[in-house]
Amino acid sequence: MRVVIAEDDAVSRRILETLLRKWGYEVTTTLDGEAAWEVLQGPNAPSLAILDVMMPGIDGLELCRRLRQSPGSMAPYIILLTATQGVREIVKGIEAGADDYLTKPYDRDELRVRVQVGARIIELQTKLAERVSELEVALNHVKQLQGILPICSYCKKIRNDLNYWQNVESYVADHSQAEFSHGICPSCYETTVKPQLESLQISVSAESDLSN
Repeated sequence: MRVVIAEDDAVSRRILETLLRKWGYEVTTTLDGEAAWEVLQGPNAPSLAILDVMMPGIDGLELCRRLRQSPGSMAPYIILLTATQGVREIVKGIEAGADDYLTKPYDRDELRVRVQVGARIIELQTKLAERVSELEVALNHVKQLQGILPICSYCKKIRNDLNYWQNVESYVADHSQAEFSHGICPSCYETTVKPQLESLQISVSAESDLSN
């Protein structure tokens, strides 16, 4: 899993990068919020971001807000880092859109487990998104007629849900993805089409005899 770090302090940035790589993550480091924003808007963007709150330019809180308001793909799981303690700071971070929060100096084991929690949530979100996509595809392709259809014994029209009678073609087209191609069955040919053709031939012959 890819992780982006936005940390302007070189020592803290290096420690984070070293730990994350040790734990098996693919890491991209940036020096400020602007650079992190560009990475997170690019192709194959990291799915987890560790952001320092206090940075020049775009700080961690503002970057959180931008990411949550950005349309399109799913925003990353965000862990904020701050040197300021207190509930108020935590509330501000969560309200800005952070998923988790660590206060410096953080315990390395605590960082590891919090990143692991983020990775599990990302995995669940990805599986859920894939499942939703599969269901949408299935719903688009599986649209079928079900139940008992009231059909006229004589004209073969079908009564719809609004109690109006529709011909079969119209009803099926409204309730399924089916399309029609028209032809003539053998029975109809013998009982309807053939007599009409014979009648037409007789009529043409009669007109020909009269003209002669």
